[in-house]
Amino acid sequence: MSIVSSLGAGQDATLDALHTGRGGLKPCSFETVTLDTHIGEVDGVEDVRLPDNLTSFDCRNNRLAEMALHRDGFADAVASARERYGAGRIGVFLGTSTSGILSAELAFRARDPRTGALPAAFNFATTHSTGSLADFVRHRLGLEGPAFVVSSACATTSKVFANAARMIATGLCDAAVVGGADSLCLTTLYGFHSLELVSPTPCRPFDAERSGVSLGEGAGFALLERADPNPAPGTVHLLGTGESNDAHHMSTPHPEGLGARLAMERALASAGLRPEDIDYVNLHGTATTYGDAAEDQAITGLLGARTPVSSTKGYTGHTLGAAGIIEAIISVLALRTGLIPGSPQTRNLDPALRSRYLQANETGRLDRVMTNSFGFGGSNSSLIFGWAA
Repeated sequence: MSIVSSLGAGQDATLDALHTGRGGLKPCSFETVTLDTHIGEVDGVEDVRLPDNLTSFDCRNNRLAEMALHRDGFADAVASARERYGAGRIGVFLGTSTSGILSAELAFRARDPRTGALPAAFNFATTHSTGSLADFVRHRLGLEGPAFVVSSACATTSKVFANAARMIATGLCDAAVVGGADSLCLTTLYGFHSLELVSPTPCRPFDAERSGVSLGEGAGFALLERADPNPAPGTVHLLGTGESNDAHHMSTPHPEGLGARLAMERALASAGLRPEDIDYVNLHGTATTYGDAAEDQAITGLLGARTPVSSTKGYTGHTLGAAGIIEAIISVLALRTGLIPGSPQTRNLDPALRSRYLQANETGRLDRVMTNSFGFGGSNSSLIFGWAA
């Protein structure tokens, strides 16, 4: 796995932030944005340089991907898998919601004042297009297997785990690179502001006075391989996946969390587990009034109030399409280290919410963890990770 967010680049930086309670949100000074809000901006993106043969892919989103591909030994692990399986047997299933929109925003700003023509250097296919991400990553890693990009709002990089699992199960590939990237842009920041969903302070999931999201950016990747019948000690397995679409509203979840609950139920069924088998849930937890309440209903209705839960968006911000992979990796880190991350940014828990929401870290053995990702339009995804049986 590899991860980059406003907490830093790599698993060690992420764990250090979770251990110490150090968040990555700061007052917004991104580009020309004048909104009163906090964001999770990744440091050093402007300094990233793509290889000479891939400069046509240069945009903020692919720079984030480049940062993540070369963290935590990820590119080396993929190269090793390529030697074992062959380049044509490794799939690339990625997700993004914003892709390189910023590059298009900058291009429109520089269009010809007389004709309105965009700059000749602007290449939609390799920057703004959602397909750009998979094309770039395939070239960068030297892979030739099946590839596509999913764009299903904030469930995007969670759903690609299910896509990859199905592709491996049907024999179309032996391994898969999953994950993706989402980068800050003016469209997202002003768009969420127009929906009155952006908090002026760092977001506080499940807080009685929560007032909306803090937007962020990030990237992450994981290498999935066909399960070994005799796995090495410490091997983490994708035990189950669950997807649903409640189709309740374009930007508001079903008030009773029905779609969210269905995704979790399907993940449990896929894994052959019972609700009481889950040791921790990393919530979608965006800190919106309706979103947190709906997820709380889904959690307590299915798992009860015993299972510890928390949202790490108070650390990273809501990284939109990248939230699924970033929070999946955080969940696997919790599984490996026994650290159950709290939510110190949440000051006063909403008494109307009944989940066992953690404000402070806890430690202990974890065997199975669940992570939730829910998006606009009612797109829902839940994943379960754990040790081999």
